[in-house]
Amino acid sequence: MFFMEAKRIAIVIVGAILNAIALNFFFISANVYASGFTGMSQILNTIFVDYVGINITTGVLLLLLNIPVFILGWLKVGKGFTVYSLISVLFTSLALEVLPIIQLSNDIILNAVFGGVISGVGVGITLKWGASTGGSDIVAMFFSRLRDKPIGGYLMVINGMIILVAGILNEPENALYTLIGLYVTTRVIDTIHTRHEKVTAMIVTKKAEELQKAIHNKMVRGITILPVTGAYTRENKNMLYLVITRYELYDLEKIIQSVDENAFTNVIQTAGVYGFFRKND
Repeated sequence: MFFMEAKRIAIVIVGAILNAIALNFFFISANVYASGFTGMSQILNTIFVDYVGINITTGVLLLLLNIPVFILGWLKVGKGFTVYSLISVLFTSLALEVLPIIQLSNDIILNAVFGGVISGVGVGITLKWGASTGGSDIVAMFFSRLRDKPIGGYLMVINGMIILVAGILNEPENALYTLIGLYVTTRVIDTIHTRHEKVTAMIVTKKAEELQKAIHNKMVRGITILPVTGAYTRENKNMLYLVITRYELYDLEKIIQSVDENAFTNVIQTAGVYGFFRKND
């Protein structure tokens, strides 16, 4: 257990460093903005430097923006999830302060694409190991649970505002380059993990009762248990059918491995859920 948590934290730190590399080596020098609160921090940095004359770095602004969000996440989203998000933001801010801001290419499209790829890898591996990069994810989760709307809609609004402001603060073309960077980031995240808010897991196992108890000890989700028969072996088994959020996928995988490593699990995209779906942990 300790080894797995240490590995999880290490992955989160690696993801944070990759996000910082994407900003300092590609996005910032090209005036291309990242997604979520990282992009907001870039925007505030541009405003402070160009219009106010105060040099507050992107790393410091990122940390300051996330402080009230962490309080919200701790109270309304989940303590464990918020702790990992805090680790991610702390190391992203630290790496942004330590790494120099350099320009590897004068081509804005190259900066947008390569920055998007590196940022997508950082966010993707962080999500794959059951954490987040904080900021907009926590805010979107809060409003999603408050109004029972998809998380993606709120993330789209936040990123849409970033694209709009990018065009206002710089040339209108910068908004288009920012859009390219955000698109590449999202596609890479889709490849590594999943950007869908909810997924459906179908688990075929001989240890249905033990697995059901282990899942309910970790998360509060409804589970339907169905009797099934193996077509080749003709063995009688059970299938556990449940819908979870993408943030719970990592925990579910570890629970299944610990209870029944021979279980067969199929995880598919869930386009929508109708009826009762627990919104509060």
